[in-house]
Amino acid sequence: MDYSLVFVGQLRRQYLLPFQGRPLLDTPGGNLLHAASGARLWVDSVSLLARVGENYPHEWLSAFKQRGMDPAGVKIIPDSIDLRTFMVYTDSQNFQRTNPVSHFVRLGLPFPKGLLGYQPPQAEQDQRLHANPDSPKLTDIPANHLVARAVHLAPLDLLTHSQLATAFRQGGVPFVTIDPGPGYMNASFLDDLRSLLQGVTAFLPSEEEIRNLFWGRTTDLWEMAMTLAGFGCEIVVIKRGGVGQLVYERASGKKWEIPGYPSRMVDPTGAGDAFCGGFLAGFAATLDPLQAAMHGNISASFSIEGSGAFYLLDSMPGLAQARLQSLSSLVREV
Repeated sequence: MDYSLVFVGQLRRQYLLPFQGRPLLDTPGGNLLHAASGARLWVDSVSLLARVGENYPHEWLSAFKQRGMDPAGVKIIPDSIDLRTFMVYTDSQNFQRTNPVSHFVRLGLPFPKGLLGYQPPQAEQDQRLHANPDSPKLTDIPANHLVARAVHLAPLDLLTHSQLATAFRQGGVPFVTIDPGPGYMNASFLDDLRSLLQGVTAFLPSEEEIRNLFWGRTTDLWEMAMTLAGFGCEIVVIKRGGVGQLVYERASGKKWEIPGYPSRMVDPTGAGDAFCGGFLAGFAATLDPLQAAMHGNISASFSIEGSGAFYLLDSMPGLAQARLQSLSSLVREV
C-alpha cells in the first residue's frame, strides 16, 4: 500500500436527505471520506487515520480498502461511539440538522430505526485544553504514516490539529495541510493560529470561516489571507463555494482567483472536503499552489454532481484532466 498521502479526520454514519435524488440512510460519510475521495480522483490510493467505536460497521472498512483507501490507521476503540449525522436540504444550498422526524414525515418517508434517539451535535466553541473524544490521538498514528509525503488534517478541534500537525512535521512529513474546524474559527482564537500555522504548507478555510475569524478586524479577504500566511503558513486558500477560490502564496506574494468549475449542482455535501483532497494530491504531484487549487476545484466539481462520499470516484476516465485543462484558461492572477 502506498502511504504517500494520509488523510486524518472523522468518519460518520450518514443519514442524508438531499434536495435532489434518493435518501442516503446509514451510509459511510464524514469529512475524512469526502477529502480522501477528492484525492483518489487523481491518485491510486490514500491512507486514512480516524477513531471509531466498536459499533462502527467493520464491513465498511473493507469497502474503503476496495476503493483505494487504506483503513489501517482507523483505530477501533472498545466502546460505542455515536457517529450518526443527519442532514436535510431545504434547497440546493441550505440544510438543517435538527428535527429528523418532522422532515421524514414532510417527505412521506418512513423513519429509519437507526435514527431513533438521535440528538444533533451542538455547535460549541473549542476548549483549548480538551480534544473531542472521537478525534484521533497521537498514539493512534501508525509509524508508516510518519514517512508520508503529505498529510491533510480535515476539520477537527484545535488541540488535535495542533498536536497532530506538530507530530507529522517533526516526524519528517514535508507537506501538511489543514482544513480548520468550525469550533476555533472565531475572533477569540486568532492568536492561537500563530502557533498552529507555523510550518504548515496550506491552510484551507471557507470564506464564512475566515470572515468569522477576522470579525471586527477587517473585511478584506486578501488581507486576511496575508495575515494568516504571516503566521508561518506557505499557502492560504479561501474556499468560496460555487464562486471558486482565492489563493495566496507567501513566498512569491502571488494571488490568484479561480472560478468555480461550471458543473451541475445536485448535492454540495462534502464539496469543501473534496477540494482539500484534490488540493493535496495536486500539490504532492506538482509543488505548485495554483495547480493544487485547480485540482481541488475539479474534485469539488465532481463531488457536487451527486450524493455520497464515493460519488466522484465513478467519473469517466479522462474527464478530470479535461476539466482541469478547461479551468486553467479561466484563472486570473490578481
